[in-house]
Amino acid sequence: MSNIVIIGAQWGDEGKGKIVDMLAPDVDAVVRFQGGHNAGHTVSVGGRTYKLKLIPSGILHKNKICLVGNGVVLDPREFCAEMDALLAEGLDLGPERLKISRKCHLVLPYHQALDRTREAARGGDKIGTTGRGIGPCYEDKAARAGIRACDLEDFDLLGRKIRDALKEKNALLAGLYGQKALDPETLIEELKPVAARLAPYLADVSEELSRIEAGGGRIMFEGAQGVHLDIDHGTYPYVTSSNTVAGNAAAGAGIAPSRLHRVIGVAKAYTTRVGSGAFPTELTGETGQYIQKKGTEFGTVTGRKRRCGWLDAVVLRESARLCGVNDFALTKLDVLSGLPEVKICTEYAYRGRRIPYPPQAEKGLAEVEPVYESLPGWQEDLSSARVFSDLPEAARNFVARLEALTGVPVGMISVGANREQTVMRCLNLHSAPPAV
Repeated sequence: MSNIVIIGAQWGDEGKGKIVDMLAPDVDAVVRFQGGHNAGHTVSVGGRTYKLKLIPSGILHKNKICLVGNGVVLDPREFCAEMDALLAEGLDLGPERLKISRKCHLVLPYHQALDRTREAARGGDKIGTTGRGIGPCYEDKAARAGIRACDLEDFDLLGRKIRDALKEKNALLAGLYGQKALDPETLIEELKPVAARLAPYLADVSEELSRIEAGGGRIMFEGAQGVHLDIDHGTYPYVTSSNTVAGNAAAGAGIAPSRLHRVIGVAKAYTTRVGSGAFPTELTGETGQYIQKKGTEFGTVTGRKRRCGWLDAVVLRESARLCGVNDFALTKLDVLSGLPEVKICTEYAYRGRRIPYPPQAEKGLAEVEPVYESLPGWQEDLSSARVFSDLPEAARNFVARLEALTGVPVGMISVGANREQTVMRCLNLHSAPPAV
């Protein structure tokens, strides 16, 4: 029996939703363990495209329990809207298979107002936040001033907390930023129908996970964003507001670290980044535009164009080191078809020396120069490949070189958006990898 953690190995948008959806038949439950509705997972099934933000990607499979862990910050109105969209598609979203941790902190309108106002005030030094209120919500959590999902079950307590919170938030919004103050009573009234709707879905997710394991079930932990947006280990300050590394699956879901058996790092065959921050392999010319257009590189949540660049093995090595990645799931290999050559960044030139890992100085990544290795490209359409031998030799060599540079096997390769457009290789999900 093996529990699986799925993480993004780059700066997010790697295609984690498809991988979670692909592997869901092999598990009994899928739990989201961090982030909020600033992260989107797009899954294509049977000619339909589903855009998920908070609900785990395993929801598209019948009889799979989907859980939102305590490490997630949850906008209750956004969650209801996402449920409505899935219900309209005929999905079963009963509370017996979709559960929210009572310990989730709630993203509320004042968090979003502060997020947008602060970002606007930064002028030309923007972080690149989505304005969804995720950072301010995590701030309240750390300040022990947050409002949690369990508070929706006690409206007297909820009202007191909102009134107390808005004393400070309105002082900032009106006094510092010159914005309109928010009315606590209006917000409290708006939350009443939302609270009534979500009440049946609230649960002790940690206990649910223990029950599933005790019954011999297997669990998949679904991360959002990517390792290099981690609040501690990413390219600070251009990061998200939570820990995106695999180790946070334990804290963010309420399970012992010893119950995390296998880590799969999802990585594109090239690199993308949204928002601000250094991006050593970024391509601003014709090749970058080719990849952006062919890869449909636009944000699931925001619609923003993603910056595109060559595959960065330095970034992937760091992800493997931080997360103990057992296998990479390589996505969008098909997008590179048609290029005369493809490149992989093997190391960085930094302050007069070569380094195999990203520098830790703030904005140090902006100083590096990528050291590239060029490989022959391929012209063939990969979308019908189902086994590794179906890929052209140049594509197989590209995969092999990535494995050599990172020391991590590529266990599955996505060659299209749909479930069936996947090459499965040496990935055995039914047992934990052998101890080293």
